Amino acid sequence: MRGQGLRGAAGLLAVLLAVSLTACADNGGEGEGEVTIGLLLPSRAVPRWEKSDRPLIEKRVKELCSECRILYANAENDAASQRQQMTSMITRGVSALLLDVVDPKALRSSVHAAQREGIPVVAYDRLAEGPISGFVSFNGAEVGRLQGHALLQGMGARADGGGVVMMNGDPSSPNAAWYEGGARSVLRDEVRILKSYDTLGWRTENAHDHMSAAINDLGPAAIDGVLAANDSIAAGVISALKSARVSPLPPVTGQDADLDALRRIVEGEQYMTVYKPFRLETEAAAAMAVALARGNDIDSLVTTTVDSPTTEEVPAILLTPTAVTRETIGRTLVRDGVYTLDQICTQKLRPACARAGLTR
Repeated sequence: MRGQGLRGAAGLLAVLLAVSLTACADNGGEGEGEVTIGLLLPSRAVPRWEKSDRPLIEKRVKELCSECRILYANAENDAASQRQQMTSMITRGVSALLLDVVDPKALRSSVHAAQREGIPVVAYDRLAEGPISGFVSFNGAEVGRLQGHALLQGMGARADGGGVVMMNGDPSSPNAAWYEGGARSVLRDEVRILKSYDTLGWRTENAHDHMSAAINDLGPAAIDGVLAANDSIAAGVISALKSARVSPLPPVTGQDADLDALRRIVEGEQYMTVYKPFRLETEAAAAMAVALARGNDIDSLVTTTVDSPTTEEVPAILLTPTAVTRETIGRTLVRDGVYTLDQICTQKLRPACARAGLTR
């Protein structure tokens, strides 16, 4: 990674506000009403894509450019489908593409195809390969470091040489290795990593199967903590632990601040999650996509550069994630309006919420 590093949320919001006032001023060679942005998301297996990212991106694009049109497609975690979807959007002559890539290598030729047609591609959340015009994400190494530090905290005395199982993400995603590297940098001198699994598709059922295998191979007493790369994986891990009647449950990490994960955290089943304020990410991505669709530069938006396996110094915005435990749900996710107390604290969880200070 090169460049200036992060500038902080306040500065970024100020820049995005300025862009919101100017992004629609220049048609960049497009006729009125002809600006179209293609939005390609990777799957429905992780709840955030459909519940948070898509509506927030669509809302922000419309705020920045009321006449802009959005074409949407979800790849259902299939790279071949995403290639077809991207080809269709290129053929239809979109003005810019906002791509959350399923498999960077498999989509590289599609990114080149977009470039040949003069269509800029913004890589969203995951770093795509090929001649992309920009990248918006959270710092993946920091995500892993937050998970690692929290896991050690949750393990307590067992963190001194204890046994950990790592449940990593899908290896086709560049973020999976990014998260894992950050986590290992924290864990490597503190604990013994007994097993490490890749979770295809980030799917809960795959994580369940891997965790069941780890319990059978190691015995539940050997497992002092589980580094789960995201909340969908954590759900499978916890399900397998409960099926094996492991008690008490070892600390389990997560990521994405899914509503079900927060309920598990309140209940004491999951130790933590990583909160990535999706509003900041979606607003930055929408601003970048609209500017490029209009033929404008994005110099005022970017805060750093990153290198992909194929391209050096890609203009980028990397945002800062936050670790969330039961004690900090109120002053992060509730305070930011991501969820209400009523959404988190179901009737069954109200006593646990009260113990956690999650009351009005």
